[in-house]
Amino acid sequence: MAEIQPFKAVRFNSAKVGPLADVITPPFDVISETDQLRFYERSPYNVVRLIWGKKTAYDTRGNNPHRRAADYLRQWMQDGVLQQDSEEAFYLTTLEFPHEDTRLTRYGLIGRVELTNFSDGIVVPHEKTFTNVKSERLGLIKACRTNFSPIFSLFDDPDDLVGDWAELTTALKDELDIVDHNGWRHRMWRLTAKDPIARTIRYFQGKRLYIADGHHRYETALNYRNSQGDHLPQNHPANYTMMYLCSMRDPGLIILPAHRMLKDVSRSVLESLVDRARNFFDVTTLPFAEDRRDRALIELMSILQTDPSAGRIGVFMKRSRQFVILKLKRPEIMQQLFPGEIPEAIGLLDVTVLSRLIFMELLGFDRSRLDNEKLIGYTTAAKEAVESVVRGDYDITFILNPPRLRQVCDVADRGLVMPRKATYFFPKVITGLVMNPLQGP
Repeated sequence: MAEIQPFKAVRFNSAKVGPLADVITPPFDVISETDQLRFYERSPYNVVRLIWGKKTAYDTRGNNPHRRAADYLRQWMQDGVLQQDSEEAFYLTTLEFPHEDTRLTRYGLIGRVELTNFSDGIVVPHEKTFTNVKSERLGLIKACRTNFSPIFSLFDDPDDLVGDWAELTTALKDELDIVDHNGWRHRMWRLTAKDPIARTIRYFQGKRLYIADGHHRYETALNYRNSQGDHLPQNHPANYTMMYLCSMRDPGLIILPAHRMLKDVSRSVLESLVDRARNFFDVTTLPFAEDRRDRALIELMSILQTDPSAGRIGVFMKRSRQFVILKLKRPEIMQQLFPGEIPEAIGLLDVTVLSRLIFMELLGFDRSRLDNEKLIGYTTAAKEAVESVVRGDYDITFILNPPRLRQVCDVADRGLVMPRKATYFFPKVITGLVMNPLQGP
């Protein structure tokens, strides 16, 4: 099954860059333009310059964010801002963060994992990807030949490997201990001794890995490997990609909802949506006075979360003073409407009902529009989703419950995929602690 190896990571040199908390970021796909500017200003060495550089009106094929990222990478290596470790290691990490009324710790091990096609069933996805995003990421990896962000993957852990990791953290001296811009604490230890490395390699040889976050990066890694020709040596770095491995049983593993916000939906379509939806859904409305919108949103969330398996979806449209709740009239509606098209394992997921029935049938979207990441926004915060519509940034938002972990794994085990951005595993794995060079041996 999974082939995991230690590697010689490239890491920031704190003697050159100062506090490491100033140079790390979340992955590129959750960095807004405001965040990007903030990270640029935080440090001249912030990793945002590598993963999500600023665009300019004067960009060309030879001078663009990817080219500038490669220039930064080369210069920082020459200046000692970035340094490669002298020996191979697995990088054990912990992340301490608040969630609801408690503080959680999540363990993760960063190594490099052999790339396999999804059809092999070793590393498996659970959701679709955007074509344009993969093309953009491929341009970056070709320019820099480096993995900057680890792919977030899960494994089943009946033998409690995480318990062994916890013991290791008490026996080893940590390599870093920092608090990031959110106030979350990150610690990291290097595992370099032969015995723990050998045990780790053996443990994962019997494992299937489930991609939690980083589908675009994994598919891009496959595309990059394939672009290198048919005769790469087995040990060539392009045959591997950097992964953060987390136990499914880790109490710090959280799935948040990914609410959808849509642009460029015409007024006539919005005005007819609820009436058309009545053919397939039981419809409930929650009217509110403008100064009571927040209170009504709390009521909406309470209704959705009371029974997440009931398949309710919340809706809010611009120029509206009500929330709408849609619930399928009958579970068999999806199979009746789309016979033979949607496998039963994903047919009743909220994101499938939303994408196939509401987006395509009721709103009239085609598949190319669903593949246009510029027209669909995502947020884990229901209040932000609603306020984005109130501000006029979007025309309509759909409020969802998150899928359960067992649903995610069941879909992946069956070789199926959910609609794009079906899950939001929280927190995202930080970028900038370690990097994986992809140059040939």
